Amino acid sequence: MLEKDKLDRINELVRKERSEGLTTEEKAEQQALRDEYIKAFRSGMRNQIEGLKIVDEEGSDVTPDKLKEIQRQKGLHNRSSE
Repeated sequence: MLEKDKLDRINELVRKERSEGLTTEEKAEQQALRDEYIKAFRSGMRNQIEGLKIVDEEGSDVTPDKLKEIQRQKGLHNRSSE
């Protein structure tokens, strides 16, 4: 996730934009910070999803094959060439 000071700056720029508007430089900074935030969010979400192991009511692993392959490549869940 993004550092706290960068999140604080994003929020500061939003408040300023709503109250008095932003300069061209501030708009560029805001966009760069938002892009960085989205990149970090997507990366964290991807890692979260790629780490999932789906198990049905009987305890059988029903993780989709595409996800299992990603997990094999990353060495997650002790997956081997099943």
